[in-house]
Amino acid sequence: MIDGVMTKRLKVIPDERGRLMECLRCDDELFEKFGQLYMTTTLPGVVKGWHLHHGQADNVVCVKGMVKLVLHDGRDGSPTRGQTDEFFMGEHNPLLVKIPAGVWHGWKCVSPEEAYIVNAPTELYRYDAPDQEERPHDDAVIGYDWGVKLR
Repeated sequence: MIDGVMTKRLKVIPDERGRLMECLRCDDELFEKFGQLYMTTTLPGVVKGWHLHHGQADNVVCVKGMVKLVLHDGRDGSPTRGQTDEFFMGEHNPLLVKIPAGVWHGWKCVSPEEAYIVNAPTELYRYDAPDQEERPHDDAVIGYDWGVKLR
């Protein structure tokens, strides 16, 4: 796994009223600090990526649908520089992925329905000076193929 990336297997607790799933707790080993919480959605087959943050870590959970979350380490001096990791996460694999600052990331909705993603970044979003750098999903430097891989 890319240096600094952490995962937490999420436990879904069902009862006759519905389900509960704790995503992130302040006593989790991977918890750093809280900046804000937001939800975003991605339509089937759509890729959102690439982007990175210089100072913030993201704590990403897909709560509905499924996404392929892809991370690429382009950090100078990182022991895993150049490494790319994939995580299939969502309803069929409840998982939190902590993405450290400086790691390129993006995802593709791989479910037939819209995917709902919740993120609890460590920093508050600054509208006047966003901590974000972007590249197109087909960026040649990263060189990742978002297509279906047959095994």
